[in-house]
Amino acid sequence: MPAMGFAEEGPVPGVNASTDSVFIFNSLLFLIGGFLVFWMAAGFAMLEAGLVRSKNVTMQLMKNIALFSLAAIFYYLIGYNLMYPLGTWSVDGILSGVWGPGVLEAVGVTADAADDYGYASTGSDFFFQLMFCATTASIVSGTLAERIKLWPFLIFVIVLTGIIYPLQASWKWGGGFLDAMGFLDFAGSTVVHSVGGWAALTGALILGPRIGKYNKEGKTVPIPGSNLTLATLGTFILWLGWFGFNGGSQLAMGTVGDVADVSRIFANTNTAAAGGAIAAMIVSQLMFKKPDLTMTLNGALAGLVSITAEPLTPSLGAATLIGMVGGVIVVFAIPFMDKLKIDDVVGAIPVHLICGIWGTIAVVFTNADASLMVQLYSIAVVGIFTVVVSGVVWFILKATMGLRVDEETEINGLDMAELGMEAYPEFTNG
Repeated sequence: MPAMGFAEEGPVPGVNASTDSVFIFNSLLFLIGGFLVFWMAAGFAMLEAGLVRSKNVTMQLMKNIALFSLAAIFYYLIGYNLMYPLGTWSVDGILSGVWGPGVLEAVGVTADAADDYGYASTGSDFFFQLMFCATTASIVSGTLAERIKLWPFLIFVIVLTGIIYPLQASWKWGGGFLDAMGFLDFAGSTVVHSVGGWAALTGALILGPRIGKYNKEGKTVPIPGSNLTLATLGTFILWLGWFGFNGGSQLAMGTVGDVADVSRIFANTNTAAAGGAIAAMIVSQLMFKKPDLTMTLNGALAGLVSITAEPLTPSLGAATLIGMVGGVIVVFAIPFMDKLKIDDVVGAIPVHLICGIWGTIAVVFTNADASLMVQLYSIAVVGIFTVVVSGVVWFILKATMGLRVDEETEINGLDMAELGMEAYPEFTNG
């Protein structure tokens, strides 16, 4: 007897889903991808909490929950429409003509009234894109840890998430001039990760290194983090969230091909992270005579950033190699940053900026549609824009509010001076 609901010959393969089904499945992909990327906020918080000293842990946790909340509000108020002008430009391909809050579809909307019935619900798209915006701000937080004041940092986050990130993202993902040139950045090695890295680098240069990080002879003084268990947990959480980050960026789940591609993206994302971790572990063994856990953790993240610009077209082998190159880059880049006396507490600049650049270039090796010159030009445009605007904002904040805590506060820890509470009060004099 045939199964209930099917004709005797069974279901016919290759028949396209209804428009309703496409709308539903695409929206579902955005929602699932969005809450996975949201979980990356917890990953950043745990990673940073583990890599700073115990006297500054509460401050990092406060910064992470505050920056995510501010991103959610200001992406709604300004960023979403700035990023997606929907063809309405005040300066063609460069500046959106739509300034104002995002607006969702009506309650109980029907197919004939949906904003984009052939694509996905506005709410799911907004939710998904917001998570990318918040990720950019999280990158900056770790680099500037242990010496920046809370409120100037949060004001910078407002500018970053409300204007800097969505404006440059509109040049690619909003149909702007970089997209028209053929720039390829599938899930944001440049649009998300390098932007966070450029903003962090600019802030680190203006803020200066932590007290005691470099001695009078110019040598680097290691400052171990408080909890490598938390740092490892944070890395695994970020690894998990990246499946939503890259997989959701397929932006479609309504056909057999789309679902197969999402599956391929998951597999490539995973193997790139693995390749980055193993490469960093091996190279750190060769360089330092012992494998370094923090390098290995950053190697996994470097592999993830490296594959983000093109997680679909590589084979599993190519994705592994792309991630491994990222892992090697990190092991060399972190000591190089110290030689330049650029104090990056968590290694975010090598991971997100340098590997973001590498990942964007690596697209040309697996995607025949990519142009090396276009990729390099786009990297430069986004980098120059982010550095200039970030630098202006950082300098204004430095001149008006001051960026850095005083020496006594930095030595004693920001937790008690800035917040009046500690993460581990039973283990301190507090």
